[in-house]
Amino acid sequence: MPQYMITYLGGDPPTSPDQGKQHFSEFMAWLASLGESAISPANPIKGTVTVSPDGSVSGSGITSMSGFTIVEATSMEAAQAIAKTCPFLKINGSLEVSELMQMPTPE
Repeated sequence: MPQYMITYLGGDPPTSPDQGKQHFSEFMAWLASLGESAISPANPIKGTVTVSPDGSVSGSGITSMSGFTIVEATSMEAAQAIAKTCPFLKINGSLEVSELMQMPTPE
């Protein structure tokens, strides 16, 4: 079955610890609701740097990506339907849905 990456972009930070706990609780419930279709459910990222073609490294990234989830779905439309139920959207975050391509194993 095809796999899709749901990428988390932006979003408003919580205004209080209670709001943060509430959002986290909703997010974890959403992940649980995905069941076995969530192949890699919660992958937050931090400490992003940018490596340029000349090999130099900057101390910050150029993306607003904050993490990703990998799901299995029957189609791009089914993966989009999963994304549309994500509580990350409630905090003004955006989601990108991308189909993961299978690459041959290097020999």
